[in-house]
Amino acid sequence: MSNEKWKILGSGAVLGILAALLVKFGNPVNMGICVACFYRDITGALGLHRAAVVQYIRPEIIGFILGSFIFAKAKGEFRARGGSAPILRFVFGFFMMIGALMFLGCPLRMILRLANGDLNALVGLVGYIAGILVGTQFLKRGFTLGRNTKQPTASGYVMPAIAVVLLILLVTAPSFIFFSTEGPGSKTAPIIISLAAGLIVGLMLQRTRFCTAGGFRDVFLIKDFHFLWGIIGVFVFALIGNLIFNPSTFKIGFADQPVAHSDHVWNFLGMALVGITAVLLGGCPLRQTILAGEGDTDAAVTILGLITGAAFAHNFGLASSAAGTTVNGRIAVIIGFVVVLGIATSIVISANKNKNKAAVKEGGQVNG
Repeated sequence: MSNEKWKILGSGAVLGILAALLVKFGNPVNMGICVACFYRDITGALGLHRAAVVQYIRPEIIGFILGSFIFAKAKGEFRARGGSAPILRFVFGFFMMIGALMFLGCPLRMILRLANGDLNALVGLVGYIAGILVGTQFLKRGFTLGRNTKQPTASGYVMPAIAVVLLILLVTAPSFIFFSTEGPGSKTAPIIISLAAGLIVGLMLQRTRFCTAGGFRDVFLIKDFHFLWGIIGVFVFALIGNLIFNPSTFKIGFADQPVAHSDHVWNFLGMALVGITAVLLGGCPLRQTILAGEGDTDAAVTILGLITGAAFAHNFGLASSAAGTTVNGRIAVIIGFVVVLGIATSIVISANKNKNKAAVKEGGQVNG
């Protein structure tokens, strides 16, 4: 393999091992790292939802942002940019979270669940790939949210600054911040270990540009398997890590998996919605977080959409649980498909109209 393939495979391997180690040190089983779940927990800690079992300021997210920021600054790659359809990015981020909380995990957790024997994640993976396939069809037909442009430098520092504030709140634990005493939110690795793991991942992924959606998207669009090696690395080394560090939790099957349900239709549809939005946004939740750390305000807006989606999901009974899905959640996922596909279709139609007008105009100029 080329040097670049070894790098992306290595980054996936480190990510998989760190996820297994975080479980060993106290994070929820099958949830060593889950970007969507961790944003959901932070949302709860800030009081934006009151689901008592999922409230904690996750240091891993802080580490992702600061690690990306530090490395981007060191390499001269930090650049404040944005302005590419921010309201649409917010909406897509919102429904990405709705889909993730229907499945109970982001694409990364889907891989980690599968690496610990949870076959429900296999259903989610099929849905995720199906959603990415749909998303790539829109890309082939001209979908775009437009180009981002240079923004005031201060705007690029907003997400790193928020990460620092969250770290201060986590360490000082003021009374107005909520922390779970039971449930997934109460299962946490020591702060210093979680933060260190997050920093390593942030530094590493800022360099390799790893993205779960990009891995499948590039295979379908341009037959490029580069990022897919990273996904393989995550799975293989998370599997090895679980067998070494967490053998008592490893269990192959659908039933009685931790923080999961076996409603296959909605596992499929939830991750399909995540797959579509990830392609249209240009990155999965993990990739959006890394981008936000290096100054991308479009990614920051997407994260605000994720946080708002998490708040809605738990305030209005949309999120699934180990007991299964909810009627409200199913309705929300259907609405998500209608809204996201409707927006994407309208953009493609508009792009093709403009293209045809340009062609007619050019043809008229040539004839003249």
